[in-house]
Amino acid sequence: MSNPIRDLARAGNLPLPQLVRLWSEIQPDRLAFREKELGIWKRVTWGEYARNMDLVALGLSELGYGPGDRMAIAGEGVPEWMYADLASQSLGGVCVGLYPTSPWPELAYILQNSGARVVVCGDQEQVDKILEARRRTDLPNLSWIVYVDDKGMRGYQEDGLISFADLIERGRRRLEQEPAALVAHKKQMAERSPDEPAIIVYTSGTTGAPKGAMLSHRNMLVAACSVVDTFGYDGNNHEVLCYLPLCHVAERSFSTVMQLCCGSVVNFAESVDTVSADLREIGPTLFLGVPRIWEKLQQTIDIKIRESYPLHRWAYQFALSRALPIARREIAAGGQRRTLRDRIMAWLLYVLMFRNIQRFLGLYRAAACFCGAASVSPETLLFFRCIGLPIYQVYGMTETAAVAFQQQPGRTAFGCVGVPIPSLQYRLGEDGELLMKGPTVFLGYLDAPEATAAVMNDGWIASGDIAAVVDGEVQIIDRKKDLIITSGGKNISPSEIEHALKESAYVREAIVVGDGRNFVSALIQIDYDTVGKWAQERQLSFTTFRSLTLVADVRELIGQDVQKANSRFARVAQVRKFALLSKELDHDDGELTATMKVRRKSIEQKFAQEISELYGARA
Repeated sequence: MSNPIRDLARAGNLPLPQLVRLWSEIQPDRLAFREKELGIWKRVTWGEYARNMDLVALGLSELGYGPGDRMAIAGEGVPEWMYADLASQSLGGVCVGLYPTSPWPELAYILQNSGARVVVCGDQEQVDKILEARRRTDLPNLSWIVYVDDKGMRGYQEDGLISFADLIERGRRRLEQEPAALVAHKKQMAERSPDEPAIIVYTSGTTGAPKGAMLSHRNMLVAACSVVDTFGYDGNNHEVLCYLPLCHVAERSFSTVMQLCCGSVVNFAESVDTVSADLREIGPTLFLGVPRIWEKLQQTIDIKIRESYPLHRWAYQFALSRALPIARREIAAGGQRRTLRDRIMAWLLYVLMFRNIQRFLGLYRAAACFCGAASVSPETLLFFRCIGLPIYQVYGMTETAAVAFQQQPGRTAFGCVGVPIPSLQYRLGEDGELLMKGPTVFLGYLDAPEATAAVMNDGWIASGDIAAVVDGEVQIIDRKKDLIITSGGKNISPSEIEHALKESAYVREAIVVGDGRNFVSALIQIDYDTVGKWAQERQLSFTTFRSLTLVADVRELIGQDVQKANSRFARVAQVRKFALLSKELDHDDGELTATMKVRRKSIEQKFAQEISELYGARA
């Protein structure tokens, strides 16, 4: 049966705050949020969600916040994040998400570029960074800093600094003094256009300064509803764990916007460190992970199995050996088990072994699991399909509101990202670059018409990715700017080689180099946990990350996995030499973006000496 609110959301015909209002009217007592505080899950109903959104909006209007203003939010995912976000939008403002891990210079750049008038900070740490940015840079538009957690804030006396509780209290006093203000606000909110900017998401800045991509209410809703519709989610069977920063467009789409599409539940993890425990307690019905998350989950299982009793290890390996051919046949058949024998065997393996593994991961209720941000290795995909958790890859950009292509049952080829969402058109340029057009394509970059024109042409956005079509599915080859051309004129995709190297449980990161050179080399960051455990089992001495990379046996271990990866490529694309990085790549050092993507230029500059030595020269 069609749901009128769902139909409006699917077409993107309402602003996001109005959907909160409608869901609160038809299901005021149903659960909207759970937030874990000190080990206890606290509940927020849809009625409370709408009420808090309204009070924050009235409080913001008391601060002079209105149409066209911009609010920045710095902090982990909590209900207050959404109250502030939706309240800002309901007033005609635009929300700008800030990564909580970003140092103050990065925050200062975004605050300056966006002209944010209000910043909502999760805790004292974020307040300190914003205050530092205000002291050391020119932020003429910044008038108010609002903090959610008051721990450690008692002695602060800065101008324009107030608590989130005080903001809500201002809205409550306004409502008591002027009851008609809420009626007028609701009317104005309902009249807002879904094609107005709702949020500004800054690109990760892997090749330059971040740009503010403006996304409308319609952009976000059409993209999110495409996933919800494909997998048949509604308010009764859609529940997620929000653990990535909400400033990331994928987390915003898969958590909070999909929630508005079907009136479901969002659970906010207590912290990144408690995600595993939170998953087991909540048992989400949908889970989105970046490749590193899925690889880490697989490694966790492998480590637990190695630490178990011999009989348990034998039983696990036996079950996995029986599940692998079934999984391969299933992939070949488009995700379906064709024979009765396979269905019976898969059910037995699930009951006897894999059900417990799913419960250990907390994914026993997941009807669909997704991987985004980058492609994941076929071995990882095969492993999770073996244990009954098929992973569907999705592809999109910040500029396409997170989701542009998605795999689904029947479209699950390794190395591909599925088919376009129903509203999207796509084609390949002459050089193979993926071009897209549709209602999810962004409004443009904030105050950057030249940058917008560089990627947009007659409604078509250039993705910057080289792609191919394989059996009806799109396959992303590599970033156009990252392709390597050797001195012999051969075009090589570094990401394909890097993915093969990172299939090793002992490799955390790999950066392939060789542009203009006569062979391909790699900088490799070991996985400290898995390599450290391997070294301990062999009683190899080390004290730090650096000392571990200097152990000869470790280099031999990585060398074996490099050769294993090389066996999959033609000689011209094989890694001839490699260097182990003596430190872990870090966001604070400018080597990774806030989304943990590699900044290639920065790394090539910082490790120029290592690269030169690989090619027999001194920097």
